[in-house]
Amino acid sequence: MNVIMAAGIIAMTIVVYRLALRIHRKAESPFTLPILLSTVILIILLSLSGISYESYMIGGEWINQLLGPAVVALAYPLYIHRKVMMKLALPLLAGTAAGAVTGVASGILMAKWAGFGTDILYAVSAKSVTTPVAVVITESLGGITSLAAVMVMIAGIGGAVMHEYIFKAFGITSHLGRGMGVGSASHAIATAELMKDSQLEGSISTVAMVASAIIVSFITPGIVSWFV
Repeated sequence: MNVIMAAGIIAMTIVVYRLALRIHRKAESPFTLPILLSTVILIILLSLSGISYESYMIGGEWINQLLGPAVVALAYPLYIHRKVMMKLALPLLAGTAAGAVTGVASGILMAKWAGFGTDILYAVSAKSVTTPVAVVITESLGGITSLAAVMVMIAGIGGAVMHEYIFKAFGITSHLGRGMGVGSASHAIATAELMKDSQLEGSISTVAMVASAIIVSFITPGIVSWFV
């Protein structure tokens, strides 16, 4: 029974994503990105059908396993621009470290300001890194891992949708600034979107994403203990 349900969920997800992709091609906009549209459509379908998140993940877990290979695939453009990456190593790592601290601290402070409990605060603290890392960090803190995954998705989709508007608003035009900002704040989802416009910016974002995951893993417990 679980096999049949998993196959049905995977098929439904693929169909929904293909539909979202067609909509995006006909009405191209940051707000019609397939990752955003398909997420909204799936939430509506699950809500109307009464299928729980746990039931969806019977099949969704198989799709989730593809996240690792997808992130590894981002290494190819990185290899192409490896010489540029070496030249930018110091400012890239320094900027990513600053972004990691800001991302963790801002999430915690906003959660405290809104009056949320510690469970939500723990989940928000690691919102800016990729899902597997965020889940492990949240679990070590005693937070809700499923909520952490949702926060990661919000950060990623938010970055994919809003990054161009933010760059224009703050006049960020350099490849280093754009790539570093996306990678350290919105991980793989926004990095993949940035890669469509510039492989160099996407490569910088990939390095920032990886470095940010490592840095956040070390600093989050200390920052959380400072504010909680």
